Amino acid sequence: MPDVSFADLVLTGGRVHTVDGRDRVAEAVAVRGGRIARVGAAEEMAPLTGPATRVVRLGGRSVLPGINDSHLHGLWLGAMWPNLLMDQLAGSGGGHPHGGDGHSHEPPSAPSRLETADDRRRAILRTADLLASFGITSYTEPGLGPGEDDGATGCFGSAALYDYADLAARGLLKARVTALLLFGELDGRSTAQDLLDGLRDFKPPAGVPGRFRVAGVKIFADGIPPMRTAWTDRPYTDGSHGALLIDGRSDDRREEALRAMIDAAHAAGHQIGVHATGDATTRVVADALAAALRRDERDARHYVIHGDLLSPRTLTVMSAAGIGLNTQAGIPVATEPMLADALGEAALRDAWPTRDALDAGVRLCLSSDSPVLTPDWRAGLAAAVTRRGLDGSVRGEAQRLALAEALRAYTITPAWQDGEEDVKGSIEPGKVADLCVLDGDLYGTDPQDLPSVPVRMTVLDGEVVYEL
Repeated sequence: MPDVSFADLVLTGGRVHTVDGRDRVAEAVAVRGGRIARVGAAEEMAPLTGPATRVVRLGGRSVLPGINDSHLHGLWLGAMWPNLLMDQLAGSGGGHPHGGDGHSHEPPSAPSRLETADDRRRAILRTADLLASFGITSYTEPGLGPGEDDGATGCFGSAALYDYADLAARGLLKARVTALLLFGELDGRSTAQDLLDGLRDFKPPAGVPGRFRVAGVKIFADGIPPMRTAWTDRPYTDGSHGALLIDGRSDDRREEALRAMIDAAHAAGHQIGVHATGDATTRVVADALAAALRRDERDARHYVIHGDLLSPRTLTVMSAAGIGLNTQAGIPVATEPMLADALGEAALRDAWPTRDALDAGVRLCLSSDSPVLTPDWRAGLAAAVTRRGLDGSVRGEAQRLALAEALRAYTITPAWQDGEEDVKGSIEPGKVADLCVLDGDLYGTDPQDLPSVPVRMTVLDGEVVYEL
């Protein structure tokens, strides 16, 4: 019988970025039975290296924890790729990245509606292959459910949840997938009653351990500031303030309904992710989430999605309550001029405050919102560190992150969002062997050049799922 003490895989002679509590960098890592067996110097791997052990000589390459894109529309990406909505936005000179009016998610070049389970599953598996090539081993599918069963694309309905569960059970997913339920329209209207009815009546599929689970509920609170569909405390340049997407006859009634939705989802035991962009919306959402958390002190891992405008006061509330922020560093470098046109230059002080959020103690996740932006995390990392757009302009320089901070926002902090920081997100003994091997030295590369550094290998549960 084989000696089970030997490792299945050893990566050695490189820079292993553990992303542990001290951000230690090691030389080698050994994998056994789908778990990290040892991290340390090259010579420490010798006792674990047997005749059947695969040894990869890194030659100075970097090993990272598997990347976790914590807000990515996987099915939609598989249907759209290589078309990206932000590319369409740049080509058209304006508009909402999910469509023209802030309430539609059918872009001009959208594919035909995905009608069948085979159509949807092909799209999911296409995304699986694509993400593996980028070193992504986990992602959050942020909004699938009955609110979109009659949607224009067929990419967000409740049937997709069962497609994911089936593919996971058959071992066909090349990433760990977390899903949020959607009881309203994607980027559109919702009602408190629809959410209450959904919480009562809709039964999502059972999870598949280690591969797929339904974690909670997605709520769309407002639109986006450039289209004046975000709800703002400060006026737009035309004097308007936008409004919540929640049904109601007045701002007060809509706010009351939003708070009721948050209370109901929390009481039902769900994690809640709220699409909130305007400063009025993020203020109300943070207050409502904090109030719900105070009632039972449950460690729910609620979070604000996008958070385009976040005042210092709102960041303080989020930090104190343990509310996370999930945002996309590529959005400000692409759309800051549009936000300034809509709200004035003064609004930029509170716009996409990634640095301020970390300094306030808010847990920060960086993500792609793909197919809005590219799913290539290297581009997102570069944007977070440089705040430099494709035209070379630096936007929001004061909000730049250090490289180590940006890396944590793609690894260990998304693991926290998933409630799995003890299982994944860093390279430490006992954790799952989810790894991304870069064909270069992460810290020896100019951040702006990171997108050109190839991913050499992706490992999921100790299995090589992509190799260049």
